Amino acid sequence: MKIRSVIFFLSSFCLLGYTLVAQNPGQNELPSAPSASQQKAQPPAPVAPPPQPQAASAPQATNPQSQPSGDAAKSSPAAPAEAQPVQTQPSESSKAAADTPKNSQEDDTITTIRKIVNEVNVVFTVTDKHGRYIRDLKKDDFKIMDDRKPATEISSFRAETDLPLDVGLLIDASNSIRDRFKFEQEAAIEFLSQTIRRKYDQAFVVGFDVTPEVTQDFTDNTEALSLGVRALRPGGGTALYDALYFACRDKLMKAEHTGPARKAVILLSDGDDNQSHVTREEAIEMAQRAEVVVYTISTNLTGSNGKYDKILERIAEATGGRSYVPFQLTEVANAFAAIQEELRSQYAISYKPADFRADGHYRTIEILAKNQKKLQVRSRRGYYSPVQ
Repeated sequence: MKIRSVIFFLSSFCLLGYTLVAQNPGQNELPSAPSASQQKAQPPAPVAPPPQPQAASAPQATNPQSQPSGDAAKSSPAAPAEAQPVQTQPSESSKAAADTPKNSQEDDTITTIRKIVNEVNVVFTVTDKHGRYIRDLKKDDFKIMDDRKPATEISSFRAETDLPLDVGLLIDASNSIRDRFKFEQEAAIEFLSQTIRRKYDQAFVVGFDVTPEVTQDFTDNTEALSLGVRALRPGGGTALYDALYFACRDKLMKAEHTGPARKAVILLSDGDDNQSHVTREEAIEMAQRAEVVVYTISTNLTGSNGKYDKILERIAEATGGRSYVPFQLTEVANAFAAIQEELRSQYAISYKPADFRADGHYRTIEILAKNQKKLQVRSRRGYYSPVQ
């Protein structure tokens, strides 16, 4: 009889674990953007766990991988009252904590301080009326308007040529660009070879059709990056916005550095998105949150600046980048060369905004060149303040 009870208990536990794992969504699903969440079907009703045997003297085990996360965790039912946590021998520190008076513990909790850093970092370029880069300006040559109010303090200013560079190369591998794919690959490889400095910069390669695929993760090895570009094969639809969203959220936002670094995406595409789960504006918002500058190169090769080229232009301008529309295939390489020159001709500035509030709202940025009206400053147009 005891053996039967044990077998029944183990079978029930395995069935419960299988049910919970089956309900756990895959990590590779894009979403977490509002429009993508709306497209999801309603989740099925929770499956009731099988009855537990009466004689359950051992503590109930839990699988950490089957625990829901995010909003799902809030709606999950509470654990059964019978489930007891695993008991361990108290350490000396926990004994001391237990002996501490309640009032003292409350005081420790009250003195815990969270600080929101109200400093904004912006990368920008300055050109004259002929489009030539101006590289010798100083901090006092600029005025910063944050949410239409002058910044209270400029805490740092420097030329960007010495800062590390994180680059995401996003290449459209859909059927629509099949006829010119080989040339674009070679142009991208040349760009990476000329731009990425060993032991200083890093880049990754993503090809996308219906889904984004990382063919080479972050590395400073240009040979490995070249292999990653050559591994791409065209085919399928186009999920451009999903690819940009993924590159900013899952790669560049998580890139680790001991100090400041520049983050950029080079997006090579015809701009025709027909498969994404997120919208264009959600992809732009994610780039702004990750502080990524996006440069776009159109593969339409018409020079007409049509509907899809306007989409690429919108993405670039909203993030402080530039959009390139080559007239012929050989000019794709020229666009990559122009991006490389700009990445080596930037300024970085850090400032403290006036009336800063940690409320998650979008705040506009405008950088003006003092006493030099003929100079054009290009930067991202704004940012989202952190939420306290």
